[in-house]
Amino acid sequence: MAMEITQALLAAQSPDGQTRTVAEANLKQFQEQNLPQFLLSLSIELSNDQKPPESRRLAGIILKNSLDAKDSARKEHLTQQWVSVDPSIKFQIKESLLRTLGSSVAEARHTSSQVIAKVASIEIPRKEWQDLIGKLLGSVTQAFAPGSLKQATLETLGYVCEEVAPRDLEQDQVNAVLTAVVQGMTSAEPNSDVHLAAIRALYNALDFAQTNFENQIERNFIMKVVCETAVSKESAEIRQAAFECLVAIASIYYDYLEQYMQTLFNLTAEAVRGDEEPVALQAIEFWSTLAEEEMERQDDCVALDELNSPLLHFHFVDKALESLVPMLLETLLKQEEDQDQDDTVWNLSMAGGTCLGLVSKTVGDKVVPLVMPFVERNITKADWRSREAATFAFGSILEGPSVEKLSPLARSGFEFLLSAMKDQSSHVRDTTAWTLGRVFELVHRPVSGDPVINEKNLPGIMTVLLDSIRDVPNVAEKVCGSLYFLAQGYEDAGPASKALTPYYESMITALLSTADRAGISNVRLRASAYETLNEVVRCSYVPDTLNTTAQLLQEITRRVMHTVDLQVVSSDDREKQSDLQALLCGGLQVIIQKLGGSEGKSVILQMADEMMMVFLRVFGCRSATVHEEAMLAIGALAYVTGVDFAKYMPEFYKFLEMGLTNFEEYQVCSISVGVVGDICRALDDKILPYCDGIMTVLLKDLSNAMLNRSVKPPIFSSFGDIALAIGENFDKYLPYAAPMMQSASEMCMHLDTSDDDMVEYINQLRRGIFEAYSGMLQGFKNSKPEIMLPYAGSLVQFIEAVFKDHSSDDLVTKAAVAALGDLADALGGRIKELLVGSPFYDELLSECLLSDDDVLKETAGWAEALIQHILQS
Repeated sequence: MAMEITQALLAAQSPDGQTRTVAEANLKQFQEQNLPQFLLSLSIELSNDQKPPESRRLAGIILKNSLDAKDSARKEHLTQQWVSVDPSIKFQIKESLLRTLGSSVAEARHTSSQVIAKVASIEIPRKEWQDLIGKLLGSVTQAFAPGSLKQATLETLGYVCEEVAPRDLEQDQVNAVLTAVVQGMTSAEPNSDVHLAAIRALYNALDFAQTNFENQIERNFIMKVVCETAVSKESAEIRQAAFECLVAIASIYYDYLEQYMQTLFNLTAEAVRGDEEPVALQAIEFWSTLAEEEMERQDDCVALDELNSPLLHFHFVDKALESLVPMLLETLLKQEEDQDQDDTVWNLSMAGGTCLGLVSKTVGDKVVPLVMPFVERNITKADWRSREAATFAFGSILEGPSVEKLSPLARSGFEFLLSAMKDQSSHVRDTTAWTLGRVFELVHRPVSGDPVINEKNLPGIMTVLLDSIRDVPNVAEKVCGSLYFLAQGYEDAGPASKALTPYYESMITALLSTADRAGISNVRLRASAYETLNEVVRCSYVPDTLNTTAQLLQEITRRVMHTVDLQVVSSDDREKQSDLQALLCGGLQVIIQKLGGSEGKSVILQMADEMMMVFLRVFGCRSATVHEEAMLAIGALAYVTGVDFAKYMPEFYKFLEMGLTNFEEYQVCSISVGVVGDICRALDDKILPYCDGIMTVLLKDLSNAMLNRSVKPPIFSSFGDIALAIGENFDKYLPYAAPMMQSASEMCMHLDTSDDDMVEYINQLRRGIFEAYSGMLQGFKNSKPEIMLPYAGSLVQFIEAVFKDHSSDDLVTKAAVAALGDLADALGGRIKELLVGSPFYDELLSECLLSDDDVLKETAGWAEALIQHILQS
């Protein structure tokens, strides 16, 4: 087979389906029967300049895919496969790959660079292939090495730096890499391809350069070469890559930038005003990155107390403000003719507006007087570009400055903005609708003393919005956004929320019409219309809108039923059906939650049978997205219907179990776990007939290594929900559930807390475990509390460990204190000795009693009283 690999690779790309199928089967057979020889054959094929480009290309792709995958489990499997290959075969493969870097064919060199980096990502962390860096550097520094070899080698070094972690390379290796890369960027190297590969390699190597940036001489040299490359006359591509490096440096090495900032401002200003767009975009990105970095540092300084914060904050954006803002405002006038038709477009105008928004969030009120003259100067000009730029500028600075600073401007600007919704230019109307949405989102405060929107201007606003929602789709979508934030502003506004009631029916009618108008031809507008409809309902004043919302409930239910009967003949039809069903089921969930209170509960109860029938029909469509939305709606329905939900369980249970066992689409599984809790709270002990099945599946889920870890914390919480619902009947599950809780508690103590995502997961897991203990303790309290006694020690140890770990968040602390109180409440004097031997709780409760959180303070006081009673008895 090794001799026939070329023919097999070519046949696998044949236009003839049968030829292709046979070839793919032969390649797969070779791979499965003798993987080492298969990989060696591919590497030889890739390295041989006499072979056809097509076979070499596919050989490289298969090699790369044999070493790496996006799925973590698959990636680990491939890693172990490579590790188990005979070292002599691996040596031949690696030598073959290194030889390919000298190929005369650019595509082969590029593919080999990527494959070498994939091998390095496996071997270097294992302290293997230790001579790779040396061999690559030898090719770069070789006096008479061809430019193509240098370019490919520098590209490989960049990919290797991208694949491995800084801790995996020794400092002398890092120094050598940086030296070679920086030399490749200098004018002494005549080949522009080498220059480009070098600057791109530097970009990937920057994470490794901490020690080098700490050394002023080395830092000065790196910055000098990068800045010189940023004005290179060779190509815009090289200048763009240099600015990409400066963007990365702004983020990684902010602390060392101060002495270079004047040079960097001049460089970026020249690029924004005079260079080609890809270069100018990166120059703007430099300031966007600085603004984001300074915002983050401001937040950290506030959290850590600015005087004691170890973080440096040079206020670069603030210091450059008077020159930076005019530069950014100039970019707003460089729009493209059709950019309003595509929200994914990225040009100077969009980049400048985005950066201006970040600057506004960084410096606050200071930006307003620098921007408003531009707005006032351009808002009434004859050309659409000026009017659109003025509106975009105003919309961009609405987040950051204080509401007090912005309110007078917004109030006086309404007349202009509402008039602009009739502008002859769709660009202007599009940006105006977006800006109105920003005003409603960020400045609209109905409960303030002098609200921006009042009884005088609201009628005019509503007239314009309800008229403009009939505009072209891109404008209508922004109008939906404006209505969304206008409604959201009245959430929790008390009597002020009645202000929208006179327009409630008109808004619902307009949004339903917009969704119908969008149909399947404009799915974004349809989604925006339904999402806005949900928000309008959610923020409505129920006593005044009950009848209209009840009619809407019937209409949405009818629409869901209609989707079930749609003719589906292709996967595209199925996807469109699923998207619409998901939107509509989401709408039903919102209405159920809104009317579930005392005023509208009877409406939900009257419609419950019909809605449940519709949901069960929807489940038959077998779509993960719809499954999620319908599950959430059913959870809401269970909450409202209470024990009456029991009549739906025989039919619903099979779909619930289907969701709980959906490991691949873990969001569905997670939502289904949450619905278990909803049903437990609704049915109490009437859930009992289904508990064997539910607990069996949940325990299997916890043991499944393939299930996404985010599902596991809510599973523990659901144990508590089930125990609370069925009380003493949970005893038969306790011997299986409790050891898993103890095992997870111990695992929490050994996970890496240096990673923010892992810390978040640990805290979710801790909270889930505490909620499980609380539910069990409360469930057994009135019948057989002693059954929890064997687990009391483990729980107390877990609470103490979490208390001493400063990575715990407030929600974990609340759950821990609640579990401690439940332990004392359920077991009473039985744990006196345990409490005496664990005095940490006194410090824990004392800290909680000083908290600003009233709920935590109350829980801690309750727990302390129970413990004191035990100790004094």
